[in-house]
Amino acid sequence: MSLSSGLHTLTVALTAVVVVYAALCGALVLFQRKLIYFPQPRALAAAESAVVLQVPDARLVISTRPKAGPKAVLYFGGNAEDVSASLPEMAATFADHAVYLMHYRGYGGSGGQPTEAALVSDAVALYDQVRADHTDITVVGRSLGSGVAIQLAGLRPVARLVLVTPYNSLQELAAQQFPVFPVRWMLRDKFESWRVAARLDTPTVLVLADNDEVIPRASSDALLANFQPGVAQLRVLAGTGHNSIAQHPDYGRLLSGAP
Repeated sequence: MSLSSGLHTLTVALTAVVVVYAALCGALVLFQRKLIYFPQPRALAAAESAVVLQVPDARLVISTRPKAGPKAVLYFGGNAEDVSASLPEMAATFADHAVYLMHYRGYGGSGGQPTEAALVSDAVALYDQVRADHTDITVVGRSLGSGVAIQLAGLRPVARLVLVTPYNSLQELAAQQFPVFPVRWMLRDKFESWRVAARLDTPTVLVLADNDEVIPRASSDALLANFQPGVAQLRVLAGTGHNSIAQHPDYGRLLSGAP
């Protein structure tokens, strides 16, 4: 093979690599939210267990256990979670609270498409509606929902914040998952929980699984380090994974704050 033909072959190969790489980058830009959100149907469909929250551009379903009194708990679930399945457990754990579990846009009969901005806006709308009847509000966020919960706590007064299997930022996790792509510049929904943590004074508990196969421990530890001293506590449940943490006998106690 001559030098010129060799250079031509190399140029063609490099061009092909660039084209494929650019195509993959384009696919990540276009379909990134399908890699973040996995809408689930609502299993607990009884009319008495759900209410509708109407926001300007969507109709949202909220699984609920009403209860009179000052206390309420708002729950924001994971990216592939049907939160209605958690209603019985949450109702038992927070026996003296009204319970509200948000089905994100596209989940459980809620309209619209999920985005970070929309989920946080919807969380604020739910809080404002609940606040009309309940003045003592606990907010619980699990996995993806920890990023919604902490942003809500940064925007509204919250009595207590519980973050289950939380992360420092979704942007960091995505960059680790796709190291060969410029994810930090491509990602639209960054869920930068660390930015909010630094300015919170809400009593907060971070509940971790000691064998979490989804959220690296380093990410949760980094989030903890961003809180002001004395604001947040860390609790690790032994023998649990990302999806099995709720099965630990101390899980409910840590959520409710019971001794």
